[in-house]
Amino acid sequence: MSERTRVAILFGGRSDEHPVSCATAAGVLAAIDRERYDVVPIGITRAGEWVIASDDPARWQITGSAPPEVAAADGTRVLLPLGEVSRDMVSYEPGAVPALLGEVDVVLPLLHGPFGEDGTLQGLLELAGLPYVGSGVLASAVGMDKHYMKIVLAGAGLPVGPYTVITPRAWRTAREEALASVAALGWPVFVKPCRAGSSIGITKVDRPEDLTAAVEEAQRHDPKVIVEAAIVGREIECAVLEGRGDTPARTTLPGEIVVTDPEHGFYDYESKYFHADGVTLAWPATLPEEVTAQVRDLAVQTFEALSCEGLARVDFFYTDAGEVVVNELNTMPGFTPFSMYPMMWERSGLAYPDLISELVELARERPTGLR
Repeated sequence: MSERTRVAILFGGRSDEHPVSCATAAGVLAAIDRERYDVVPIGITRAGEWVIASDDPARWQITGSAPPEVAAADGTRVLLPLGEVSRDMVSYEPGAVPALLGEVDVVLPLLHGPFGEDGTLQGLLELAGLPYVGSGVLASAVGMDKHYMKIVLAGAGLPVGPYTVITPRAWRTAREEALASVAALGWPVFVKPCRAGSSIGITKVDRPEDLTAAVEEAQRHDPKVIVEAAIVGREIECAVLEGRGDTPARTTLPGEIVVTDPEHGFYDYESKYFHADGVTLAWPATLPEEVTAQVRDLAVQTFEALSCEGLARVDFFYTDAGEVVVNELNTMPGFTPFSMYPMMWERSGLAYPDLISELVELARERPTGLR
């Protein structure tokens, strides 16, 4: 048996962010320290099947117009153990005798969106007694749902922007009232799926006549929709990393997202993954010293308000009036080598492979269950 720590890397999944998750896995598979870690790549198909996947990073990169996707034919199926008696994963094929894959020490879930980043997978790993990278069930669920995230943050006294929520029931039974609640925010607004990421399904709406179509577009990805008032200001991001032991969470200096391509009115899905040359990260962001300190402090407060663990990226608006507003927190931010979260740590002196190792070791130190 290898003395290296055995890491199961999970990616793919059932959400619309499946290709993004595959691209994240490509980056991690290429960078993880193979002398220190024995890697078991496990892809999750869009139907939710777990399969032993290719360990070749090139297989999962976003290249050209065809996004990467995990298919059932990519490998043998995998089952997780349940309970804390064994950490042995099992592979199986219909009509064949199941085979032991061996014990897994820690799981690195690189899934974005529902059924991966929203507490569902984290609950499964808790039932299996398997240590895993990132936040637990509650923080993952709240972090995925922009509605309840804002409720928790506001309850903790943190500054959030004006918003309204349109539930599927309200859209069916009280549509005029729902539309009126949006109009009360003023124009423009941003219409978003409540439980999605990577800017998928988001529409900027400048006039009332375009609102219904935007809501229906968001509902293609999530029946619950959040509508946020546009905040005029700079988009600032801060990367947070859990502290070791009882030490506080660590932060990078803030960075600023600058959209340089005029075809993209905001930092949307296309800008993030297909036209990255139209977006730059200004790091560190040019801010007054006291504002930099405020952003870093608010990032830690946001991380702690949601009881996050491992990693998170906190996004802010910095207005012309000098106000700092928390936009949202991502419990599994984009994690390719060129994503904002790893780039901010890279520029802070923590290289991408070392960041992966740090997250795996943090997970190994953390018990499963109530903590």
